[in-house]
Amino acid sequence: MPTILPGRRLTLLALVLLAVPAQAQDVDFFAVRKGFGLYGAVYETLASEYVDAVDAQALMRTGIGAMTGSLDPYTVYYDEATAAASRLQQDGDVGGVGVVVAERGGRLVVASVLDGSDAERQGVRPGDAVVQVARQPAEGLAAQRANALLRGEPGSDVALELEREGAAEPLRFVLVRAGDPETEVTYSGFVEPGVGYVRLGRFLKDAAGQVEAAVEGLQAEGEMRALVLDLRGNPGGLLDQAVALSGLFLANETVVTATRGRAEGMDQTYRTRRAPVLPELPVAVLVDGASASASEIVAGALQDHDRAVVVGETTFGKGLVQVIRPMPYGTALKLTVSRYTTPSGREIQRLTYVQGRGATEAGPGRAVRTDAGRTVRSGVGIEPDVVVSLGEESELERALVRSAAFLRFANRFAAETPELPAGFRVDGGLLGRFRQFAEGESVQYRTDAERTADALADDLGEAGYDGAERALADLRQAIAREKAADFERHAARLSARLQQEVLSRYVGQKAQAVAALADDPVVTRAREILGDPSAYARALGR
Repeated sequence: MPTILPGRRLTLLALVLLAVPAQAQDVDFFAVRKGFGLYGAVYETLASEYVDAVDAQALMRTGIGAMTGSLDPYTVYYDEATAAASRLQQDGDVGGVGVVVAERGGRLVVASVLDGSDAERQGVRPGDAVVQVARQPAEGLAAQRANALLRGEPGSDVALELEREGAAEPLRFVLVRAGDPETEVTYSGFVEPGVGYVRLGRFLKDAAGQVEAAVEGLQAEGEMRALVLDLRGNPGGLLDQAVALSGLFLANETVVTATRGRAEGMDQTYRTRRAPVLPELPVAVLVDGASASASEIVAGALQDHDRAVVVGETTFGKGLVQVIRPMPYGTALKLTVSRYTTPSGREIQRLTYVQGRGATEAGPGRAVRTDAGRTVRSGVGIEPDVVVSLGEESELERALVRSAAFLRFANRFAAETPELPAGFRVDGGLLGRFRQFAEGESVQYRTDAERTADALADDLGEAGYDGAERALADLRQAIAREKAADFERHAARLSARLQQEVLSRYVGQKAQAVAALADDPVVTRAREILGDPSAYARALGR
């Protein structure tokens, strides 16, 4: 097995030190040299002398992973294969077939199919179980790897073999890869006369221009007196698109966000660069726990400048800036170099990771003021002005998702129901059938209360409190009764999730969006605020 010679180690050390940016003046180079020497010595000794044969590359990756893992969730090391795939995506020479694969119930399944994609045209459906991807068996294949196999050079094809409930034989497709979708606006329309609605899926390509085009299309259809901008579930994307989108609503040269970092050049302030298209139109921005990064920049800027009412749930809290640095041997390092702040100076990042340099200046919960003097908090994501929560995902719901119960029940429903009834709704009867299905599939889950009772039983046993056994048994029975009522307790969320799962077997994403909006409590609350000028003004502190 090759070893690292002292001379080679010194050469590599020199390369590492040369790679350190010259502007990082506060780097303790003695500590870097000492740490590198120690790491190299330990690595060489383990690789060459450990009692069992050691995979030197895997050992190195473990060490690097431990280093990056001690920082924040977004600083990661890319090996050769991952770095090459990342470069391919950045170059834009990558396309997909419109299918997203996920793991459900221990199997890979089609989680979604993009409207207008080759997969949709050929008849791939959500819920189909994956047998092979690119002629590789799905068994033992990670979802991330399966999705990577589906992507490649636009115009190339990929084989996909699926199983579908009700079909006697596996279904085989040859799907042609295409570039990313032409628009990131997944749906636009009117939720009521005069109230426009635009949902943005990601901040890629010309996302801001696409939102502007969608707004212009709505204005061409009829008078628009208010707008709902839906950023729920939007994971973010390009910073310049977040700034440009904010510029549709804010005056020219208005601060949208700033970055603050340790190295020279990392401190930047980003402002709008055009006259607004909608300078006065009342706006509600919808967010949830999956709204992140660029979504939070837009929501935070409009909130800080009191330009829009933010409605929904607290956002994800992803306010760190990453760059990709090339490393030796075709590898790469994605590392965090700065933090985003909103115009008021609050940090977007939810400050829950280990910070080697101590607490930041804008620590979690620090209160700052918007332009109108409203209080907002730093370091907690973007908290909505008007909270409308769909409720947290229950342990029952998580168990039903993990076991693919929603998916498999929808598959069976679709196999037994060729045409969806007009005005289809998941009523109590259908939810009852779903419950019977889940219980027949023996979906198991444990609640926090059950785990607490088990811990209590252990503590009582160690203390010798045998006389408490009867009371503990009564407690377990009470917990069991409450658990049995979980289906009724969480019926609203379970019904909504089942409705979307069933609808996805019959209609495309746009039709699903229309159906979902009709009963969406967040959209309903936004409409109420936009329809009441005094309520809108109060929400903005006017």
